[in-house]
Amino acid sequence: MPILLIAIILGIVEGVTEFLPVSSTGHLILATELLGFDAEKWAAFNVIIQLGAILAIVVLYWRTFWAVLEGLLRNNPMSWRFIRNVLIGFLPSAIIGFVLINKIEALLGNAEVVAWALIVGGIAILLIEKFAKPGEIVGVAEMPIGRVLGIGFIQCLAMIPGVSRSGATILGGLSLGVERRTAAEFSFFLAIPTMVGATTLELVKHHDTLLSGASGVGFGTVAVGFIVSFVVAIVVVKAFIHYISRHGFAPFAWYRIVVGAAALAWLTLR
Repeated sequence: MPILLIAIILGIVEGVTEFLPVSSTGHLILATELLGFDAEKWAAFNVIIQLGAILAIVVLYWRTFWAVLEGLLRNNPMSWRFIRNVLIGFLPSAIIGFVLINKIEALLGNAEVVAWALIVGGIAILLIEKFAKPGEIVGVAEMPIGRVLGIGFIQCLAMIPGVSRSGATILGGLSLGVERRTAAEFSFFLAIPTMVGATTLELVKHHDTLLSGASGVGFGTVAVGFIVSFVVAIVVVKAFIHYISRHGFAPFAWYRIVVGAAALAWLTLR
């Protein structure tokens, strides 16, 4: 299969799944297994193109970010609380991710871990949807520090491929009393520093390999995946926010369980 076609396919997978509670990393790992190419060669690519999807959030929510920036210049307390909550929510993953980076990377090629994480995560979503009380906290700036920190630690579960960063933060928010749309948007905003940090680490570690294109996956290939994931994510995020504002997360849970079970069966029988 032509390498640019692989980049486009993975870019589409990333753009569709990054902000849905279904695990973009897990889907990228399963895609590499299903298409039958070297997962290790594409590991850095899979992380870096997530930044394309993150850029979609900056574009879609530019008015929010501009209002926060103006508020900071006017010393508006709401703007400062917004920034505070995003940074505090990011802190646990920054520290734990830095300490455990080698163990985390060792899991990135394990498709069986992804399959089990998809199934367990789907069951967790169904349970939280059933038993979590309706959230009363509306607005990222209104979230108390304790709950923000709790969501930050819950996000760290997504270091296990297949758990889903967006799923962990959204469902963590719901279980801690945050309103549905606010939980989803906080997950989006929290993704920016989280993925910028992860991408920076990958660029530093694999800069020479990407620059030379020695493995066949150079910066040109990464650029294609980045652009595709950016465009697709813009479409998906708009549709996702519209959907979850009116419906629940159960369809995503059942999707996770079905895909995880199918992947587990395929990995066992191949």
